[in-house]
This record gives sequence, structure tokens and C-alpha cells, in this order.
Amino acid sequence: MNIASIIGLISGILLMIFGITFDQATFTFGFGKLMNFVDVPSMLITFGGSFTTLMTMEPDLRAYMNKLASFKLVLKTPAYNDVETIKNIIALSNVARKEGLLALEETANGIEDEFLKKGILLIVDGTDPELVRSILETELSCIEGRHGDTIGFWDKLSAMGPAWGMIGTLIGLVNMLKDLNDPSTIGPNMAVALITTFYGSVLANWVCIPVVNKLKVNNASEIMMKEVIVEGLLSIQAGENPRVIEEKLKSFLRPSNRAEFDVNEGGEVNG
Repeated sequence: MNIASIIGLISGILLMIFGITFDQATFTFGFGKLMNFVDVPSMLITFGGSFTTLMTMEPDLRAYMNKLASFKLVLKTPAYNDVETIKNIIALSNVARKEGLLALEETANGIEDEFLKKGILLIVDGTDPELVRSILETELSCIEGRHGDTIGFWDKLSAMGPAWGMIGTLIGLVNMLKDLNDPSTIGPNMAVALITTFYGSVLANWVCIPVVNKLKVNNASEIMMKEVIVEGLLSIQAGENPRVIEEKLKSFLRPSNRAEFDVNEGGEVNG
């Protein structure tokens, strides 16, 4: 689980509750005020309108549900590890240096990363280096496209929230103006007008925008790691020294990660 994301989401809602309920004059909490921010028609207009609009934009219901389910990616820590990935590539380079490229085929059977396994099998089959690069970069482009589609879903939802909040505001104002002769209707209609805007802003700024940015960070990290794999495999295929491959791939790491990088764990072969 990604603790930072969970703490951020929980802290955001707790701070909103604190702001709503805290009375500065008496330094007490009035939790009854929370009911002032619960309005079913406003929820239906804002959340219902936002999510059904996004449903209309998707090619089918399955695609829509899959993109909604991508929210859980924000709560998970990415499975890939940049330091371990580079160590694995260096270990592969040592196998290739000692036993030849064909020996990598057996090693590939124990690799879980499908992208890395695919690259290894391509070079074992004697595929031209430029074609290997082209195939792997095409897959990278497709992965990034799928990620961009999911990110775009949450980006559009962040725009729909305030938009439908404004629609709710207009509905509340129209109803209020239509019933000005009845003072008892002014309060409820005005509440709908204001709370829909509140709900829209919360949906956009508490959920959607953080999800968009987190998915962008995850995408950038994953694409970088796959670029490391491409460069590493092509270097192995070219017969470069494991030490040279190590130094080349370490350039992808942040300085803090370079410091913890242990060459010996990569299984380096001298000479």
C-alpha cells in the first residue's frame, strides 16, 4: 500500500471536517454542522452528472469500469524497483559474457517481467538490434498510450465535477427565483445552489487532480524503467562489458539511489 497517498486522502477529508465543525469562538466542535453539507439532490446532480457523462464518453461499460478501477493504482506502491532492475540486467550481462547469448534463454524462464522476457527472447533469437529496439519501443509507445487514456479519464472527470456543480447551482437559483413568494423555499433551494458547487470542487481537487498527477508519476517511472531495460538489453546484445553497462544504466538513477547501488550484488565480472 502507498502510505503517502492514503495519508494524503484521509488528511484531506479530516481537515475539511475540522474546518466545518470547529468553532473558533468556543474552541469546540459542532459535528451537527456536517449535516448542513449533506444534500441528496445536490449529490445526484454533481456526482451523478459527472460520472454518467464520463460513461457516455467511453466506448463501452467495461472500459468505463476498468478506468474507474484504476483508482486503486494510487493506493498501491509500484511493483517495479529501479535499482533491482538494473542489478538484474547486469546479472544477465554477466551470464551472456560467460556463456553466450543463447544461455539467456534458460534465464528468461524465471523472469516475471514480460517486457524484459520479451526483449531477452528477441536477442536470443538473433534479431537485428535495430529491429529489437523498434519492437520494444513500439510496445513502450502502446503502454504509454494506454496509460494516457486512463489519465485522460480522470482529467476529464476533474473538469466534469465543477461543471456539474455549476449546473446544480443554476438549478438551485432558478428554483429559488421561481418561488420567491414562499420564503420557506429560499433556504433549501439556495443550499442546493451552493452545495453542488462545493461537491464539484471536492470531487475535482480532493480526488481527481491528485489521481491524475499520481498516475502521471507512476507512468513516468514505469516508462523510464522500460527504457532502462531496452538500453540494457541492446548493450548486452552488442557484447559490452558489464562494467560499461552498469555505468550507462546508473545514469538513469537519482543520486540517492546511485549511492545505495551495490556493484557486487549485480554479479559483476571483472575483465
